[in-house]
Amino acid sequence: MKPIHRILLGSMTGLLAWGCSDSSNSLEPEPQEPEATSTWDVIQTVILDKNCVECHVAGASFATQSDLVLTSSVAYSQLVNRTPKNPVALADGLTLVGTEGLASVDKSFLWEKINAPNQAHYFDDHPGYGALMPLGKPPLTNGELEFVLQWILAGAPAAGNVVDLDILDNTERYEPPEFEPLPVPTSGIQLHLGPWDVAPNFEREFFYYEPLNNDQALFVNRVDMAMRPGSHHLILYDLSDDIPEILVPEPQVFRDIRDTNGNYIPSTLMITSHLNFVTGTQWPLMTYHYPPGVALRISAGTGFDINAHYVNRSSQVIQGEIYANLHTVDSSQVEHVAERLFMNNLDINLPPKTSTTLTKTFVVDERVQIFQLFSHAHEHMTDFRVFIDGGPRDGELVYIAYDWEHPPILELNPTLTLEAGQGLRLQAAYNNDTNSTINFGFLSSDEMMILFGAYYLD
Repeated sequence: MKPIHRILLGSMTGLLAWGCSDSSNSLEPEPQEPEATSTWDVIQTVILDKNCVECHVAGASFATQSDLVLTSSVAYSQLVNRTPKNPVALADGLTLVGTEGLASVDKSFLWEKINAPNQAHYFDDHPGYGALMPLGKPPLTNGELEFVLQWILAGAPAAGNVVDLDILDNTERYEPPEFEPLPVPTSGIQLHLGPWDVAPNFEREFFYYEPLNNDQALFVNRVDMAMRPGSHHLILYDLSDDIPEILVPEPQVFRDIRDTNGNYIPSTLMITSHLNFVTGTQWPLMTYHYPPGVALRISAGTGFDINAHYVNRSSQVIQGEIYANLHTVDSSQVEHVAERLFMNNLDINLPPKTSTTLTKTFVVDERVQIFQLFSHAHEHMTDFRVFIDGGPRDGELVYIAYDWEHPPILELNPTLTLEAGQGLRLQAAYNNDTNSTINFGFLSSDEMMILFGAYYLD
């Protein structure tokens, strides 16, 4: 098996208990040291008591409707390892809060309900889940959200301090963005395409080659991407060294992969085996920072083949538009050069009216340090898992996604170290509810099984 860098296609901080002093000479309340408390007690006191209890109290209509009481005497038992009353969430196999760490994050209904930054996924994919919480109030702060997330990742224990209280110092809140142009990087490159039309009830996907005209190597340590609504993905590729001259694309020309009748255009697809993954996303708005001292090297004289995919399931023409910013740093700031990770299973055969799980293992032949992972599949995927293969951590789950449209981008800190002979085992589950066999393909109704990411070598 080739090494993966050759498989390229890439507090309560200060939450002091203030009380009145018994001394009549004291004009100001004196801070008192907080009592030792558990992470769960912090969640109850700082988050649930202040944002949820006024509705989720015994006898209240909201508590009766949801069958959920969050007052301190019962909240833990009401939440943890308990099924939701919401019938859609129940049918989706969610618990209110799971205790299986990473595997429970996207299967915890509480996390779905409070995770305001992911509301595009929430409203687009789960319209039956009801309103985001807290109802009628601002979203939880970013620190509160991260505190709950880390608690779930730690197994949602009732006792013990498993999350750093300093996380709560982040009091910023999510504000829904509207699509707008990205500002030009102070140092770096901006790519912009569009607007362009996407026909009604049609999926438009194309390539567009943009030379960078860089006369020296560039080192990218941050990527921003923004896309108009309707996007499925935006991926930047560069051309492989062995691409035949006849296949080098003409610059600044839209090369659709399907004609207006939906038929594939062979001349467009011929280049795909000569493209190397650089970076990409399925998020409408994404910012990714490489770890400190790590940057992606863009060789001199490079061009990017921009690959955009829009899905229009309405009866009206919609417009697509994308921005991509690549922020650069001086090479003196780079300790590790990022390599692109691309693991692709083309052997997909999903029989009709059947649930199928596919597994494929990719082995490395030298020591690697993986710091980013994200999956890519289409609408029949129900979950996508990645396990370590080989070595003392064999079988350990390191990535999971339940959302095919907006899969999570996992940042691994510390890095995931794989020794030569170890690898990653991809396992994706699909539900083919159609009357036809589904294979690998480019439409959202076809399927894929790809793991993207990045790493560096020691």
